[in-house]
Parts: sequence; C-alpha cells; structure tokens
Amino acid sequence: MSEYRERKTGEVKTQGEWRAAFPNMSLPKVWNSNVCDAMNIDAVFASPAATTSAYQTSVRDGVEQDSKGNWVEKYVAKDMFADTTVDGKTTTKAEHEKAYQATLDATTATNHRNTRNEKLIETDWTAMSDVTMADDMKTYRQALRDWPTHNSCRNLEDSDWPTKP
Repeated sequence: MSEYRERKTGEVKTQGEWRAAFPNMSLPKVWNSNVCDAMNIDAVFASPAATTSAYQTSVRDGVEQDSKGNWVEKYVAKDMFADTTVDGKTTTKAEHEKAYQATLDATTATNHRNTRNEKLIETDWTAMSDVTMADDMKTYRQALRDWPTHNSCRNLEDSDWPTKP
C-alpha cells in the first residue's frame, strides 16, 4: 500500500485516500515526482522493522526523514509487557515475561515431542515380533526415547536429533 505525506501538515494517507481528497483531479495510476509536486505531497518509503529483544515487538510510529531526505516508515521497539494491576493484585513485568517464556517453552517442548513421536512411528515396523531389530536401530530408538534428557531440548536443531540408521 503506497503512502504519501502532505508537505504542509505532515498528514499521511494512502494513495486511495489522497485520490478521494482530490475528487476533481485526474490522476494517473502511477504517481511520479510531478504528480507529488502538484499535490504537494511526498512518497513514504518502506523501512525495516525496529530491532527488538526477546520481550519486545516492533510497532509503527509514524514517519520520519532518513539521512537522504526521503520520508520513510518509522518503527520503534515496544515492550510486550508492563506491570499490571487487576482487582488490587499487581503482576510485574518480569512475572509476565516469565509466564510468556513458560508458554513458549511448553509449545516448543510439545513440538519437539511430536517430532520425536513421528520419528519413532517411522521405525515402529522394526519392532514388530516378526522382525529382528538391528543394534543400531535399537540405539536410535532408545536415543529418541531419551530425548527429554537432552541438554538443549528447547533449542534443538536438526543436527541434535539422533541419526536414523
């Protein structure tokens, strides 16, 4: 969505909103600098989101001029949590962050557990009574069952999983 900033007031509107503001002006589909000058507006360019920490989010905070004089979207890092008081009980920012992290950890653990279960299911046929399971398959399946004791179970990468024989 293209946005433009009025030079006098600083008001930012989409191209559609500017078209509606100038109903009697015939405007081309593509706006160049001549169109912007006639309407006394400047294009607003996209910019990257703000750098955030684990418990922050990037939010749009208007527009600003960059070092080249172009108008660009402005983003700022905003804390996800703050101290809150509900029915006289105060919950600190740190408590909110801890609860949020616990939820993320539980979700990650569930996803890893599901992956582990899928890997076990893929090899269940080797544990049938009419199949002699090879020692390397026994080791592989045991390593999968031992997964919860992995040192970095929250941050598993593909290389952390046991190699299927």
